[in-house]
Amino acid sequence: MTTPPLSLYVHLPWCVRKCPYCDFNSYEAGGSLPEDDYIAALLRDLDMEAECARGRIVQSIFVGGGTPSLFSGRAIAALMEGIRVRLAIASDAEVTLEANPGAAEATRFEAYRCAGVNRLSMGVQSFRDPQLRALGRVHSAHDAVRAYAMARSAGFENVNLDLMYALPADGVSGALADLRAAIALGPTHLSWYQLTLEPDTAFHRQPPRDLPEDDVVFAIEETGRELLAQHGYARYEVSAYATPGRQCRHNLNYWQFGDYLGIGAGAHAKLTMPREGRIERRARQRNPRTYMCQAGTPGACTVERVTGPAQRVVEYMMNALRLCEGFEPAVFERRTGVAWAKIEASVDAAVAGGLLEREGARVRPTAVGMRYLNDLVAAFDAVA
Repeated sequence: MTTPPLSLYVHLPWCVRKCPYCDFNSYEAGGSLPEDDYIAALLRDLDMEAECARGRIVQSIFVGGGTPSLFSGRAIAALMEGIRVRLAIASDAEVTLEANPGAAEATRFEAYRCAGVNRLSMGVQSFRDPQLRALGRVHSAHDAVRAYAMARSAGFENVNLDLMYALPADGVSGALADLRAAIALGPTHLSWYQLTLEPDTAFHRQPPRDLPEDDVVFAIEETGRELLAQHGYARYEVSAYATPGRQCRHNLNYWQFGDYLGIGAGAHAKLTMPREGRIERRARQRNPRTYMCQAGTPGACTVERVTGPAQRVVEYMMNALRLCEGFEPAVFERRTGVAWAKIEASVDAAVAGGLLEREGARVRPTAVGMRYLNDLVAAFDAVA
């Protein structure tokens, strides 16, 4: 087991309104945000974590939520400066901030850029107003186009758009209309994923009517991927598409089983400890006010040790098999500390079953394997 690359995730948990499909740790703002108190808590939290990053360089930073674009440029600048004081940041680090078109201001985008943010991820979800209303979004299609234009005018060259498909009353033509609208704007990256009814969400408790049948979803996926490929968006992960050289480096580190610090209410971290032969997962207090009170103390964080080879194998596969290019055995051994021989029989069986394929030293999921990813990962459950 060796030390992998390191990233930093920062969670800002407030949003204008909780979307009925959202299972993230987010809360309706309901008034002014405690910006100064929360940024101070984040930096106290980072002070406690900084020892874990000693001697390591942070390759990427992702500010997620919630809706981070609710925070002022001044607050984001204070956050970024505090991070730079405490951590060694790569000179070419990718620094992403999530933005909601319903909480977008040109002056804020300019301030974020000046603070060191160099990539925006915008939660558009659809360019059709009826679908946006069905999803509980606070913005319109016009707002989304306007926010994107503001981001580009502010100097952001690297922009991701989040889009959903299989929405209520959706069909192939509607889903493709959303994709065409997104492609017309020219983002460098598209996250295009199916609406799912996650536990503990309003949609799970009361599912929307008129969700498309499986055969319609399959047709949307097939035709949508063809359209994206025709316009230069290469699929590199289950639901991620990018123009050349614009894959999300932060998310790639997750999927390649890299390490990451996590600060903020409900944030998670993963840290590899080669000398001890273990991996630690850490989780912060979810409630923002409790978090602000406890940040920087042991009480704000719970620790789970991932020590057994079986658990490390499954966690690795849950991430690496999301990637179209898969992984190499040597990287698997370095990231998990488990010998390739332990899983080779499971790999052979998945290849024979048409879920995996080999290309030289690389092992990667087939199209069928990516479609039935849970079944593919389950093939490694029994590895000891």
